[in-house]
Amino acid sequence: MKGTLLQTIKGILVKLPVLAGLVALALVAWPLPSHAGNLTINGSTTVLPVAQIAVEKYMKEHPDVKISLSGGGSGNGIKALIDGTTNIADSSRFITDEEVKLAVDKGRYPVPFGIAYDCIIPVVHPTNPVKAITVDQLKGIYEGTIKNWKELGGPDKEIVVISRDTSSGTYESWELKVLKGAKVKPGALLQASNGAVAQAVAKNKLAIGYIGVGYLDKSLKGLPVNGIMGSAKTALDGTYPISRTLYMFTNGWPEGDTLNFINWMLHPLKGQKAVAAAKYVPLY
Repeated sequence: MKGTLLQTIKGILVKLPVLAGLVALALVAWPLPSHAGNLTINGSTTVLPVAQIAVEKYMKEHPDVKISLSGGGSGNGIKALIDGTTNIADSSRFITDEEVKLAVDKGRYPVPFGIAYDCIIPVVHPTNPVKAITVDQLKGIYEGTIKNWKELGGPDKEIVVISRDTSSGTYESWELKVLKGAKVKPGALLQASNGAVAQAVAKNKLAIGYIGVGYLDKSLKGLPVNGIMGSAKTALDGTYPISRTLYMFTNGWPEGDTLNFINWMLHPLKGQKAVAAAKYVPLY
């Protein structure tokens, strides 16, 4: 019976991001009265650049609301929500069955709000001659069956594989869409954040890594996957093979300052501009 209840809750949660977005967007026209308050936001380093811009702008508009923001990974953000130590959990992947069970056991009911789209971009050093890659080749690199850049049209040098740690939502999306259940090969260099991956690849001519599109800059070379480059267009039309939704989770339907912030985050002329400013893909 309990298992059936959890499945039902998970099924509702899967449908909630769009529903929650539509309802919260409808509420933008009727915002709750502003009042002094404090919010805590914790979680994904992928969502962090969006949240940093959003929080700064929101507090300028609402100087009576103080917001504490930290990264640490999607898993840590959802754990904090389950433990009751954050108002909003940023996550670059959807909540797992195990996390739903832990939440329900503690009387908490996470509600997901899709706030942006993202493309996970495989990146190499700008001097790397490889111009494109496939999902199958990425899988081979990360599970260890492709070991030398020569196999991909590059130099006769061993590939330095850089990945994320397992608490990362970006890693879980990569595992699902690229590794398809396989594990990252032993010896891969694990990094704790998108920024750390970007820095590691930028300093190593033989490295490959993967980052959210918001972290792509001139120090890195992004590779098209299956002939398609990650962009706003290819994320929205679903043609880029490693795209995903970025989320903010609340405990139950948000109220007060939490609801006001979520409404602001979904507003096309407010929070969605923060999404674009962080180089991610707005919902609209």
